Amino acid sequence: MTLSTEPYILTDTHTHIYYHADKATLDEQLQRCFDKNVQRLFLPNVNTDSFSLVMQTVDAYPENCFPMLGLHPCSVRENYKEELQQLEQQLSESPIYGIGEIGLDLYWDKSTLNFQRDAFRIQVGWAKAMGLPIDIHCREAFEELFELLEELKDAKLFGVFHCFTGTLEQAKQAIDLGFTLGIGGVVTFKNAGLDAVVKEIDLQHIVLETDAPYLAPSPFRGKENESSYLYYVAQKVADIHQMDVAEVARITTDNSKKVFGI
Repeated sequence: MTLSTEPYILTDTHTHIYYHADKATLDEQLQRCFDKNVQRLFLPNVNTDSFSLVMQTVDAYPENCFPMLGLHPCSVRENYKEELQQLEQQLSESPIYGIGEIGLDLYWDKSTLNFQRDAFRIQVGWAKAMGLPIDIHCREAFEELFELLEELKDAKLFGVFHCFTGTLEQAKQAIDLGFTLGIGGVVTFKNAGLDAVVKEIDLQHIVLETDAPYLAPSPFRGKENESSYLYYVAQKVADIHQMDVAEVARITTDNSKKVFGI
């Protein structure tokens, strides 16, 4: 496979493309990425089972795919400490570029909130010890998450607020805490309101993502998402800020390099 020779590079800072590991679909989707200048992809882990898929994908595309490791809040159950112990062992065995995705999710299950909080604290500790960013998942839990971040904030706490869909006030709060905003397909949705927030945020605080196979941007809304669709997110952000998509790609890719160190 050949990479695009276009003069800019897009970075998908959050994609689960590894669900297609060991399938022809993976090669097909990566080629479509390259055709659209999406040449850097960061892969957030969700549990002990998915990490092998992450690493298979990284092994297949080591120059393009970069792994993260973490326990997704929706995967936090009563046995979360056992899962965390298994994942922690991987930290010394594989190069990791972020701890994630981790966070709080009160949409699916509010009963595990205390477990989620504890798992988050533990994993933030890994990130600080290793000098790594965290990749935050937050769904219907902004108040609880910001309370945690205020508790844990210091010079070693930084990362990406994945799939940011909050208000302008929440965006500024996240930025003040040292986080970059991960902007994905929701910014292309009519009436979502995220475009108005992004308009008020300097691009130095933004990275792009797809969250593939979820949250496909318009004109693919409702269909399976893929990382090549990042182009449509970049184009929407370019339209909002009235600049060329190549400039958006340059700025957001530079931002991703600062966050992830590669």
